[in-house]
Amino acid sequence: MPPRARITREMLIDAGFETARCEGAESINARAVAGRLGCSTQPVMYHFATVDDLKRAVYAKVDRFHSEYLMREGDGQFDPLLNIGLNYISFAIEEPNLFCFLFQSGYATEGSVLEMIDSEELAPVLGAMQAGMGLSMGKTKEVFLTLALFTHGYASIIANNALEFDESVVAQHLERVYTGAVMAARKGGK
Repeated sequence: MPPRARITREMLIDAGFETARCEGAESINARAVAGRLGCSTQPVMYHFATVDDLKRAVYAKVDRFHSEYLMREGDGQFDPLLNIGLNYISFAIEEPNLFCFLFQSGYATEGSVLEMIDSEELAPVLGAMQAGMGLSMGKTKEVFLTLALFTHGYASIIANNALEFDESVVAQHLERVYTGAVMAARKGGK
């Protein structure tokens, strides 16, 4: 008889990620995750004291995936910094369940947008923006906050099927907001 496959914590998180992606975060439970791996629920409960602990681990993976998604390079049609905003909206379109898990489930570790700006996960995005704009990190965060609020509104509306995505229109709106935010930041000094 061949040895039984060992179910690792990472395998369980990956299965939870796929459950969230396909069915929504509310479907993450021991039975669903175990079912994806073809095992009993015992490994889930061995590695995670509660289903909430599992969901938090899956949330962290989704958060990393989202950060990488934001940093994807565009086709050169738009300013690289605007691509971050367009990628954010594209994420809401392509991964609506993951978008809702990240931003509408209550699992965010940050209590506010201001805490999010200082999070480790956002550092690569802010670094790319800062390099592109030539502003101080403080001013970069101001621009980011303006863009984030605008972009999140757009993405939320699209993710909830209340607006059809038109990349050229969204890009025009983002460019206006971005230009205005950068001008305001520069007006106030670096």
